[in-house]
Parts: sequence; C-alpha cells; structure tokens
Amino acid sequence: MVRRIKQRALSQVVTTLILLVVAVLLAAVATYYATNITMTRTQNEEVSFSKAHIWVNSTGAVGAFKLQNLGGKDILIDKIAVRGVEEAWADVFYFRVPSGTSVDDDLNITSYANLVGSPTIDGRVYTAASADLPLPSGAELLVYIAGPDNVQLDDIGTAISMSVYTNNANFITEVNVESATPN
Repeated sequence: MVRRIKQRALSQVVTTLILLVVAVLLAAVATYYATNITMTRTQNEEVSFSKAHIWVNSTGAVGAFKLQNLGGKDILIDKIAVRGVEEAWADVFYFRVPSGTSVDDDLNITSYANLVGSPTIDGRVYTAASADLPLPSGAELLVYIAGPDNVQLDDIGTAISMSVYTNNANFITEVNVESATPN
C-alpha cells in the first residue's frame, strides 16, 4: 500500500509578503545606519560667529570677528572667506582668549597698516596664521583679516558674507561694510 503524504507549502501571496517585509526592514536598517553616521559626525560641532565687522577706508579694508566653539568636540578651521573669496592665511591674525576668560566687548577698528607681524590691538597680541587653526571645545578666537581681496571703498553700506569652514560644516554671517574713516 502506498501512502500519500500531503505536502503543505506557502502560497505565492504569503511568500511575496515575506520578501517585501524583509526588503523594507533592510532598507530601514540601512537608512538608520546612514543617518546615525551622519549625525555623529556633525552633531557636536556648534560655533558662535559673532561681533563681525568689515571696515574700509582709502588705505584698505579690515575684517574682524569672534568665534566661540560651543560644541562638545574640537574643530579645525580649514578656510575663512569674505564674499566667497578665500583669504590667504598670511592675511589672517588671531588671538586665543585664555581659558576661563571671555571677551564681551566689541572688536575695535584697526588700521590696515597695523596688521603686520604680531600686531597689538586693545592690549592683545595677535598671531599671524600660517595654516588651519584648531579651536578646542569651549574656546574663543578673535580674528582680524587684513585686506579682504574683494572689498573696496564703494562697498560701504553693502551687506556681504563672511564664512568660516571646518571639516564638517560652514558657518556664515552677513555684515554691513562700515567706514573706517574717523569722524
């Protein structure tokens, strides 16, 4: 006597549903992973870009601003640009505010001719930059730029952009060009 065994199998509809669910779950996991990686790299990078000025007179233009690293990790300033034009490091002068102190007063006008070597502005000795600038977490940096390339006397009253670039972000502010000519 031959015994017949009934074989049971999943229907095509159920098989298709299982494959769809597996595909959707794989896509969700891949999206979660990509989002997590992206957010981990940029999450803690937060910079306060304040006290920005650009002054100009017949002898030249000078830019100035304060950067404060408010994020939880150190950053590296790769590039500084005014109106989209990258500034040469030789034209950038910076002062690292000592740890535990803060600069609350505004940055003062200085002469374009004063920005050579290691200029002293408001009793602070500035250093000429030669390469990318590290900014530790919680630190402050005062920056002066000698002669932003594309700012002239006829730009007074015009709003222009100042940008600071790091490995993971770009911080931009707009500034009205001010006259550096004394009253």
